[in-house]
Amino acid sequence: MNLSRRAFSKSLFLAGLGCAAGQWPASRSQAAAPKIEAGTGFIDVHTHIGTYTDPKKNLSVEGLLRWMDDNEVEKAVVLPLTSPESTKYLQTTESALAAGKAYPDRLIPFCSVDPRTTHAGSVQSLVSMIQAWVDQGAKGFGEHKVGLNFDDPLMMRVYEACQEVGIPLLFHIDNIRGKDVPGLKRLENALKTFPELNFIGHGPGWWASISGGLDQKSLGGYPKTKVKPGGAIDDLMSRYPNIYGDLSAGSGANAISRDLAFGTEFLIRRQDRILFGTDYLAPGQNVPQFELFETLVLPDTVRSKICRENAIKLLKLS
Repeated sequence: MNLSRRAFSKSLFLAGLGCAAGQWPASRSQAAAPKIEAGTGFIDVHTHIGTYTDPKKNLSVEGLLRWMDDNEVEKAVVLPLTSPESTKYLQTTESALAAGKAYPDRLIPFCSVDPRTTHAGSVQSLVSMIQAWVDQGAKGFGEHKVGLNFDDPLMMRVYEACQEVGIPLLFHIDNIRGKDVPGLKRLENALKTFPELNFIGHGPGWWASISGGLDQKSLGGYPKTKVKPGGAIDDLMSRYPNIYGDLSAGSGANAISRDLAFGTEFLIRRQDRILFGTDYLAPGQNVPQFELFETLVLPDTVRSKICRENAIKLLKLS
């Protein structure tokens, strides 16, 4: 089954599925109304607006919406980047909230704050900040991409606050941000300490862990070899119901395509806890997820869960 994106969107319908950081356009344009039928397109849990590393490649809200229309993405999560290790040009929570307010049927804002900031000095101060953002429309916390160990006490304070507020947290793991070890033991510490917080995994360190046999260097890269038994992702998902996976970026696409037979079986096995995402953040960016999903042979029920239904349930979008 080698469906085009438009053919895939139609098949879901027939199946009955029913600028620099802080800058965004104030005016609404023709991009405000989706060109796809509601209930048929992808829900992308990982995009950004503004500038990432190249000031010549600023992604405006309007540019994101045009890209969404071109690729049959019905809704997209807009993630801030608020830690100095996460990007050269910070992307604020206020920008994400403003974009979501301007286009509430298309864009889903998340919120984020670096746990080392002076105004985040306690769990209750974080709860107050996060709750205020949730009251303005934020549906989750992230991208949590911080240059600390994943279970550093400051990081654990953020997790506790998100659990209290009741929103999911989307994190990045590698050897620089959200640092962990092979087997993801620091992540496991957070999962068991905060069982009511839904974590969404992303980044090279997370997706490299689809395979066993890793060394520390592997957590910062994009392994191309066949998947070995004993991967931490399967292990954690089998024991902790509060961990999900975000298929975005080169790391997510690589995890599935590096060993397509294993990747397909993995998606079927973990169909209730995998979310479609791209990490689209710059005009003209190559996005491998669309080609990957044209290649994958998946049951329609699995495909629809991953591409939209799981996000609707987790983010309470109904």
